[in-house]
Amino acid sequence: MQDLNIALFQYDIAWENPSANRKKIQKFLEGLPSDTDFVVLPEMFTTGFSMRPQGLAETMDGATVLWMQEMAVNYQIAIAGSLIITEKGNYYNRLIFVHETGHIESYDKRHAFTLAGEQKEYTKGKERIVIDFKGWKICPLICYDLRFPVWARNKEEYDVLLYVANWPEVRIKAWDALLKARAIENMSYTIGLNRVGTDPNGHKYCGNSVVLDSLGAVMDAPESHKEMGCLVSLSKENLEKNRKRFGFLKDGDDFVVGC
Repeated sequence: MQDLNIALFQYDIAWENPSANRKKIQKFLEGLPSDTDFVVLPEMFTTGFSMRPQGLAETMDGATVLWMQEMAVNYQIAIAGSLIITEKGNYYNRLIFVHETGHIESYDKRHAFTLAGEQKEYTKGKERIVIDFKGWKICPLICYDLRFPVWARNKEEYDVLLYVANWPEVRIKAWDALLKARAIENMSYTIGLNRVGTDPNGHKYCGNSVVLDSLGAVMDAPESHKEMGCLVSLSKENLEKNRKRFGFLKDGDDFVVGC
């Protein structure tokens, strides 16, 4: 069973400046080991958490998505992160997952962050997806989704739970605790990738990105407040061994989540 080699890039997002952010990310990609499978970028990785989609939104065949495809094919890696997308007159906080072939899958953020008025500008998603990548099942979610465990509930349909975020430092204890809880209750590798720096609205971000195993133990984490990468290898054998040994997922209650 093939291990999954993941690179997280925790960085200070240049405010509403897609070109500058793409250049920074590309420099990071250039320094990755050749056996890297998958690169994770933050929420709204080209702009920061902006509530001004009218002047920033791109299309699915716009500059950033085309750039992601180019990077994925050139470096033979998958790349995922969210950005502002416009489609049929609506704006979405959309996570784009680009396979190494250039094939695209996407997830629209389900839970709009009402404290910042996100629901006034962005249309919420209706479907959770699970991505099949190199024999691994990955469930991508976005920031505020982390506070809602039902949306992440695992019935052994995924191996990796992924959160990309712009989670402010003032509430970082919740980020730390909830990521660990999601890993433990879903018996899944759980990745939380957050930004660092301060945005023009005065919100400070300390990162606290982390990779947790299926028992909630920290596997690796970039240093808080620092712009830096993190490389970690996930073992399917260890995941399946833990699930077989403990069997917690089989004891969960059955229910249906409505949209």
